[in-house]
Amino acid sequence: MKLNELSPVAGSTHVAKRKGRGNGSGNGKTAGRGQKGQKSRSGGGVRVGFEGGQMPLARRIPKRGFNNIFAKPLTAINVSALNKFEDGDTVTAEKLLATGVLSKCEYGLKILGNGEITKKLTVQATAFSEAAKQKIESAGGKAEVV
Repeated sequence: MKLNELSPVAGSTHVAKRKGRGNGSGNGKTAGRGQKGQKSRSGGGVRVGFEGGQMPLARRIPKRGFNNIFAKPLTAINVSALNKFEDGDTVTAEKLLATGVLSKCEYGLKILGNGEITKKLTVQATAFSEAAKQKIESAGGKAEVV
C-alpha cells in the first residue's frame, strides 16, 4: 500500500453543495443564507462569544486569582514509577523518556511522593516534593536538583 493508493471508506465523505449556481442547483439566489440580516451579508456574522448584546458569559463570571502566562509547567511523576530501574541507577528525564515512563517532558520534571520506592537510586530532577525526597533518601538513594 502506498500513500497515493489511500482513499476514504465508501460513503464516509460527501460532495459539498455548490452555493449560488442558479435555482436549478437547489442552492441558488440566497445560497442557503435566508433573506436578510447580518448573517446573510458577505463578511457578516458575529464574533466568537457574542451573545446579541447580552453581557457575555466570559464577562459575567468573576475573575479569581492570578494566571501566569509565562509559567512553565513541570511534568509530574510519582516515586512508584521509579521502581522500573535497577539498583544503583541514575534516573534522569532523558532515561524516563527512553524507557517510556514519560511521553514528553518540555520544561522539567517534578517527583511526587505517591507510592513506595524499594530501590537505591540517584534521581536527578528539577523539583521534588518533601514526601518524595524523604522516600528516596530512606530507600538509600539521592535526590539531586538539576
